[in-house]
Amino acid sequence: MRRSATIGQHTYTFADLREVMAKATPERSGDHLAAVSAHSEQERVAAQVCLADTGLRAFLDEALVPYEVDEVTRLILDTHDTRAFAPIAALTVGEFRDHLLAETTDADVLADLAPGITPEMAAAVSKIMRNQDLVAVASRCQVETAFRNTLGLPGRLSSRIQPNDPTDDPRGIAASIVDGLLYGCGDACIGINPATDSVRRTVELVTMLDDIIRTYSIPTQSCVLAHLSNTLLAIEAGAPVDLVFQSIAGTQAANQSFGISLGMLREAHDAARSLGRGPVGNNVMYFETGRGHACPLTPITALTSRPSKPAPTGSPGPSRHCWSTRLSVSSARSTSTTASRSGGPVWRTISAANCSACRWASMCVSPRTPKPTPTTPTTS
Repeated sequence: MRRSATIGQHTYTFADLREVMAKATPERSGDHLAAVSAHSEQERVAAQVCLADTGLRAFLDEALVPYEVDEVTRLILDTHDTRAFAPIAALTVGEFRDHLLAETTDADVLADLAPGITPEMAAAVSKIMRNQDLVAVASRCQVETAFRNTLGLPGRLSSRIQPNDPTDDPRGIAASIVDGLLYGCGDACIGINPATDSVRRTVELVTMLDDIIRTYSIPTQSCVLAHLSNTLLAIEAGAPVDLVFQSIAGTQAANQSFGISLGMLREAHDAARSLGRGPVGNNVMYFETGRGHACPLTPITALTSRPSKPAPTGSPGPSRHCWSTRLSVSSARSTSTTASRSGGPVWRTISAANCSACRWASMCVSPRTPKPTPTTPTTS
């Protein structure tokens, strides 16, 4: 369905909803490479005007990525909650923005709406919101997850220790962990990016992290950020895996470039939960999205999102359907707009969390006495 908007004395016409979504996005180098970006700021504004006047129901009637060829689209549409969608079904994208910013839209209202909001709807409304708008709405969201501690409680901030070593040397990793704990960090997780793609090394690192956490009763969870297939093999080998990590995207084609599918995500999710290692909860998945890897594959994957400013309402892409058991979703800064369908309430999940590890660290560190500030005598 063609759409158009007039800016000044020029009328801009867009072939379909996909083109509107692509050109309404703020300028990104990846979109230029995919040849889907607006040609001028005026055209971008025109696309945003068209988008604001588009009804939310259009995103159910006009799939941006075809249902027949994309398993993520099928997952989204087959599980869409029409009852949750009903209160906003008659709204346009612009009216939805106003609804989200209304004082009467609180955490309970957002939680009730979330199952009815598709990733494309969340991406669309984010394209016509300012940073301040997104922060205002996100501040009302309440997203709690739990494994060995609880993340997402009000007034909490969590952090990950990333004790990487260029050779995966256990001594260097251990030193970095101690350094991070002394700063009161690590309550989100202690997560290592391995230097090698080795199942044996993954098992060694997972085991080392488990030993440290158990020995010192640290209230956090561990993760070795290996490819999902390596983590599955590590679980089969008996490794004490807490969290399963995987980079994900919002289309089947992009996920295939990562070497994964929804079936593999389900298998990893079930395998991690079967270990029963979370004494507080069973949120076992750790996802990363927003890097724009899908951009070279096809322009169709570059239409639907704004990953560096994730929509605050929570969109049911692959991460949300890892079955309400993801612990966290991190959003890496992207050069494109490829991943709206991956993330849930990204920033709330990772930034509002329990500070139990901070309290643990504070009990282990003696307070320092500040040094007196030297003074320089003055002469009259």
